Amino acid sequence: MNNELQIKLTDFEGPLDLLLHLIKSSEMDIYDIPIVAITEQYMDFLHQDKLALDIAGEYLVMAASLMQIKSRYLLPNRPTIDLETGDEIYEDPRQGLVEQLLEYRRYQEAALSLRTREEARQQQFTRAPALMPTDLDVNIVAPGVDLDALQTAFNNMIARQQIAKPVSTTIQKETYTISEKWQVIKHKLSVNPYGVLFTELFTLDSNPDEYVTTFLAILEMAKHQELLIEQPKMNDELLIKPRS
Repeated sequence: MNNELQIKLTDFEGPLDLLLHLIKSSEMDIYDIPIVAITEQYMDFLHQDKLALDIAGEYLVMAASLMQIKSRYLLPNRPTIDLETGDEIYEDPRQGLVEQLLEYRRYQEAALSLRTREEARQQQFTRAPALMPTDLDVNIVAPGVDLDALQTAFNNMIARQQIAKPVSTTIQKETYTISEKWQVIKHKLSVNPYGVLFTELFTLDSNPDEYVTTFLAILEMAKHQELLIEQPKMNDELLIKPRS
């Protein structure tokens, strides 16, 4: 933990971000997390850094979840019986945490893609409208809205979901696709021609997979000019509108 002592909790976006850092720095297998070791590292990290009140909640919720998973992992694993097949099923108490970490890593990759697009756009020099080639891609956001605002909005949604819904210790059976979420968003925009708020496309009881898939669907629809992302005023919530 010597290297960890030079890092502060404010360097991380949340408890999942911290866990991914600990797993990577310790060269752990994310699919086979040594739950005892990672719990000890996580708790050591919290103890070495005084928690600010505004960020303490979500980190302590994760700490409690890790302790619960650790306790279940150390107890004898009693199987459940599949009522249809009669087979014994052994549940891995780490499975829910692994799924959330994988989905959060997927979200991080999407956020990195956004930052890359933003940096690339900042390197471009625009011409006068009359000289602009007709084959250029249309920006996915309206003038005056940068991609940082979109990334921040999604970060806030993830943070709200983490606080409202603790880490699950059961396997999520739901699967989502971008095409399915595309149709859901398209329907909402068809009945709301003046647009919907960004947060209205998400629900707090959704799992991380649904959050990320919805977010990626928004990006894909914007890329294909199916919708426009606007921000009426600075610091206002983002508005998602159908392209006319």
